[in-house]
Amino acid sequence: MGILVKWLILTVAVLLAAYTLEGIRVSGFVSALMAAAVLGFLNVFFKPILILLTLPVNILTLGFFTFLINALILKMASGVIPGFEVHGFWTAVFGALLISVVNWILNALLGKQDGNNGGYIEMKRQGKDRWE
Repeated sequence: MGILVKWLILTVAVLLAAYTLEGIRVSGFVSALMAAAVLGFLNVFFKPILILLTLPVNILTLGFFTFLINALILKMASGVIPGFEVHGFWTAVFGALLISVVNWILNALLGKQDGNNGGYIEMKRQGKDRWE
């Protein structure tokens, strides 16, 4: 269930970027849904490889090179999905930034959907030297 909610959140972010930025065009909701799916796939499989390959540049730019990687991934998705177009380098950069921010805000507002507690384990003291 959590992955469907995240997919819809990313779809809303893509639609908002298309509505806000002049160089991003989405022909309809289905195209935005497919663009969100491809973006999610590229972010899971290709983004870690790209970040690893560009690690020295990313360190020198204090992480700002990640925005360019996000723009590249957005351009890659626009090349695969018919009905989803990104025109221009700066449009891709600002679109990737806007999609990232909207995605982050909506995920923060909706809270954790998958029941994950952020990697923390709650323990209670059950005696003098015993924690459970």
